[in-house]
Amino acid sequence: MVITQGGDGDYFYVIEKGNLDCFKKYAAKPKETWLKLYVPGEAFGELALLYNAPRAASIKAKTDCVLYALDRACFNNIVKEAACKKRERYEKFLKTNQLFQGIDPYYAIKIADALNFKEVEKGETII
Repeated sequence: MVITQGGDGDYFYVIEKGNLDCFKKYAAKPKETWLKLYVPGEAFGELALLYNAPRAASIKAKTDCVLYALDRACFNNIVKEAACKKRERYEKFLKTNQLFQGIDPYYAIKIADALNFKEVEKGETII
């Protein structure tokens, strides 16, 4: 058992080798519900670290596994730094876009936090 539902969120995990099952216990059901199979290249455990909440599900190794674990402090440092860089880049875009000229800075930050980047090919339909 790698993670137990309701436990403390202490690590973020990245899978190098092996398969893991994800289960969740719902109050209305007596038996755990299988949610997902995790495979190499995937990661789990971020929700409890991001939201400082108990583990939302249980993760159990189905096969022998090799996992990399990142502790809370390291994870928060990386995520916060990436989030700040993204916000700065998108705020700069909003300031240079005529559509957003004169918008309240508070709302500009909220919009910047909600933006997602996607590359498209020339001639591709966007909407």
